[in-house]
Amino acid sequence: MSEQRNGDVLTAFVLGGIIGAALGILFAPAKGKETREKINDWLEDTKEKAKEKLDTLEEEIKKRKEQLLKHN
Repeated sequence: MSEQRNGDVLTAFVLGGIIGAALGILFAPAKGKETREKINDWLEDTKEKAKEKLDTLEEEIKKRKEQLLKHN
């Protein structure tokens, strides 16, 4: 249950960061085209980071599954 709660906290933290960054970009004084470019760049970076984290999580799950199967 603790791992579930840690995952929920991490998800909430990441989601809060994403929302905060998006709001910061949207309310920063810049031209519309510049703002859209910033948002697109930020989204690409965020997408890449999320994929990396998901890959890492997938590897960790595989390792733990293997450990559990070995002990049973």
